[in-house]
Amino acid sequence: SDPRIAPDGETVVYVRNGFDRRTDRRVAALWRIGPDGAQTPLTPAYGSHRSPRFSPDGERLAWIAATDEGAEVFLRWLDGGEVARLTQLPHAPRMLTFSPDGTQLAFVMHVDGDTPPAPKLPPRPDGADWAPEAKVVTDLTWRADGRGMLRPGFTHVFVVPASGGSARQLSHGDFHHDGGIAWLADGSGLIVSANRRDGAEYLPAERDLWRVGLDGSLEQLTDRDGPERSPVVAPDGDSVAFLGFEDRRQSHHVTQAWSLELDSGNARITALTPDLDRSVRDLHFAGDGSLRFAYTDHGRGVVAARDARGRLRTIAEDLGGTTVARPYAGGDLHANARGEMVYTRTDGSAPADVARIDRRGNVRTLTALNDELLPWRDVAPIREMNFTASDGTELQGWFVPALGEDEDDGIAPLVLEIHGGPHTAYGPVFSPEVQLYAAAGYSVFYMNPRGSTGHGEAFANAIDEAYPGVDYGDLMAGVDHVIDQGLADPDALYVTGGSGGGVLSAWIVGTTDRFRAAVVAKPVINWQSFTLTADMSVFASRYWFPAMPWEAPEHYWERSPLSRVGNVTTPTMVLTGENDLRTPMSESEQYYQALRLRGIDTALVRIQDASHGIANRPSNLLRKVGWVLRWFDRHGGATDAGEDGGP
Repeated sequence: SDPRIAPDGETVVYVRNGFDRRTDRRVAALWRIGPDGAQTPLTPAYGSHRSPRFSPDGERLAWIAATDEGAEVFLRWLDGGEVARLTQLPHAPRMLTFSPDGTQLAFVMHVDGDTPPAPKLPPRPDGADWAPEAKVVTDLTWRADGRGMLRPGFTHVFVVPASGGSARQLSHGDFHHDGGIAWLADGSGLIVSANRRDGAEYLPAERDLWRVGLDGSLEQLTDRDGPERSPVVAPDGDSVAFLGFEDRRQSHHVTQAWSLELDSGNARITALTPDLDRSVRDLHFAGDGSLRFAYTDHGRGVVAARDARGRLRTIAEDLGGTTVARPYAGGDLHANARGEMVYTRTDGSAPADVARIDRRGNVRTLTALNDELLPWRDVAPIREMNFTASDGTELQGWFVPALGEDEDDGIAPLVLEIHGGPHTAYGPVFSPEVQLYAAAGYSVFYMNPRGSTGHGEAFANAIDEAYPGVDYGDLMAGVDHVIDQGLADPDALYVTGGSGGGVLSAWIVGTTDRFRAAVVAKPVINWQSFTLTADMSVFASRYWFPAMPWEAPEHYWERSPLSRVGNVTTPTMVLTGENDLRTPMSESEQYYQALRLRGIDTALVRIQDASHGIANRPSNLLRKVGWVLRWFDRHGGATDAGEDGGP
């Protein structure tokens, strides 16, 4: 992930990700690819090293690494190999970037805020073992999945000398400056994306561009409704490109690339991708003023360019492979000033490798990180399917056949696997979970129903204030298509999905009995309780519903899978991370308890030491798949474990 190409185009540095079996953790190391293609490690294999950034002269590399105290900025001289630790910070830095002259590094970091003073208690006797002090919450958003209870405070911009020294805070105030930073061409300051509006905590998507001087001066550059974020300054220094959309308070907005002339203010904002009905990401300027960027189209990651005349062209269509577990689209891209690029490339048979694109558009893969393993394993192929919904809407999905399927044994049972989001997308990329299902004797079908991204704004917003809805019908149309193709037995269907896919899995078993068994993973079951307990309650209540839960209770209830639990006859397991704050465990507990009260065959699997990202610990990824397979096998699946197969 996060490949970076040096300014001269000769060297590439990337993050090599893996798992440590002993600590059961993800690890990330930095590796260098030289001009001759030789690869050498720059950091130890077992640690957490990320965000590699070349200095403007290409002679040094800065990055962020985890330490016993937290996370710090490190610097390496690439010729001599000397390494220096540049910082001693109270919290982890993010968004690391070199100044144009290479003398400074900017980053953002949390700054602690004030906490209410505790009430005075009577004197504590010597040696007494009293309860710890109370935790007091006063912020609207006070916890986050994977992080737990948040420390009071705000994100601010800092600079530190590239030769080492004290970090100096540039931004101030009770506002977050977390939407991206970019140095001005003359090094006099930075363009910062921040939400400094009145009532900022009630405007979760809002961001504006600000010019922050090295002297701490502050100038607002934009004030539109909606986010202006991820700024990149043009080579001539006269304009800045950024990502954003005009906020219409709908469930999904297509993020476009925009340009702002730095001395003109709001009057000179122009859209750079007005005719591209896809969300753009990863903006990078070449020296000639052309722009490189990425987007997702029908599940495939696209690398594209826009020249100075506004003409768009596609450079590659195999960007992706950086997600671990389920087959999500995505991927990382970087371009230097010469117009040379590196990106994460996948053909669906393996996780991402690093590929290089030269100035003529020629693509060459530079790594083969899994060639020591995957050629010696059976990997199920991915077959694209195109079909139509009942109203004629064109739909897309992928079928992965069971491995070792024997015609004498009949057609393999089929698992419908549903993505989360709901505004995300699956694609033809390598997925350990899908491959493990195929290896266990199940065929797998997954697709992008309406609500998915990469198919245009209208397609995604078909579920605006109507989720679940047409997406359910699209999923059933996909299953029917697989059956019509002779690839699935209508009497041997199973369903699972996580997060938004958990919502739809629960909605499915509350609507139809055509599936033998279901595993509802990390779901939302009751939209009212979710909106008041999840870590994204501010966003959900503002963008997913017409009013607050107490103002439109019928709307929340009608879209809640809990409203249909009385229809469920399908054996249904519920599976969620114990520490999940995105779709809290209380959602799963409600559904499990309702199913048990109705006498439905069910089980509640509570994955320990897991937040919403269950796959963050390797053993939990395997554990999740193992419980899904055990449930399906118990209910007549590939190995037909029967009633003795455990829960």
